[in-house]
Amino acid sequence: MDSIRVATGLGRGPRAQPELAATAVRKALERARLSHARSVILFLTHHFAADPQPALRAAARAAGCTQIVGCTAAGLLTDEEWILDAPAAAAMVLGGRVFLDRVEKNDEDAVLSLAAPNDLAADWLDASYRRIGAIAGDMLGRGPFRVWSGGQVREQGYVEVTLRGVRASLKASQGVRALTSPIEVAEVHDYDVLKLGHYPALNVLVQSLPIGVREMEHIPLHLIMGGVTFGDPTTAIKEGRYRLNHIVAANLSEQSITFAQRLTRGERLFWAMRDTLAAERDTRATIERAAHELKGAPHFGLLFPCIGRGPHFYGDTDRDLDLLKHQFPGLPIIGIYGNGEIGSLDDANHLYQYSAVLGLFRDSQEKPG
Repeated sequence: MDSIRVATGLGRGPRAQPELAATAVRKALERARLSHARSVILFLTHHFAADPQPALRAAARAAGCTQIVGCTAAGLLTDEEWILDAPAAAAMVLGGRVFLDRVEKNDEDAVLSLAAPNDLAADWLDASYRRIGAIAGDMLGRGPFRVWSGGQVREQGYVEVTLRGVRASLKASQGVRALTSPIEVAEVHDYDVLKLGHYPALNVLVQSLPIGVREMEHIPLHLIMGGVTFGDPTTAIKEGRYRLNHIVAANLSEQSITFAQRLTRGERLFWAMRDTLAAERDTRATIERAAHELKGAPHFGLLFPCIGRGPHFYGDTDRDLDLLKHQFPGLPIIGIYGNGEIGSLDDANHLYQYSAVLGLFRDSQEKPG
């Protein structure tokens, strides 16, 4: 059988018509020099969410196969462009040795994982195999959500398929600017952190903020979060070994901080802030780490940025996508802007926020470069 044959295509128009999906598939087949696909990854904008089935049938006819997997989303991207503001379809056709397959227990290959917000269960996320994917939805994380596999909409609200025939390197860019080094959580009650080190948590936060932010009438808590480290705290930030924990409230009377997720005494936390330059630097480093681990040029990529990390964050351009395209010109890339990103962290699957999850894939039968 031929080696990997992969390409992407886009269909865009004023209305959510099934022909957009067929157009995306036909363009991808032409670019891949394939008469038909073994499998198709198909993403549709949220305009299709009320009834995506006609678009799935049109894509299946164009692809000559029924193994079509994907979801609706706030926006989508390929190596050609990103789209947030119009009805559109993005397709990646897979041919040759690469294809999508049923997930097996203890699978060692990468598993493409897509879910609607209300159907994301902890036991599903915590499977032993490595996941890469995103949470589907519209701009606000509301509205109808649809996921599909085998060319059929799935009522359970989540799908998973294994990528066969490839070696994968899966990484995530959390892209925040660290304001402090990791500090020990010294006193905690439920979701409230009272002390970091020897000082009240709120006091430590305020003192760590840049002067311009500290002097604002209202501190922008939506841009600030805590980073909880794993392993050696002295290298955790540099190596990306941390999970972000979002602030729910700052409590002036107790000088404490309420977090979205519980912390435990003895954990290490650093204060961090969302920042475009830091995100761009981290994306570069993430791409380099993924490429180094893959030990050879990738044949295609999957990229899942948060809707809050995409073009609106970077100022009407997607720097994560641009950097990936610059590093690997001509690389087929597909993804969606999600309301949560699924990837690995500390040898376990994790639901990221405000991040970009990257997967690079290379023919498993080709020797490392």
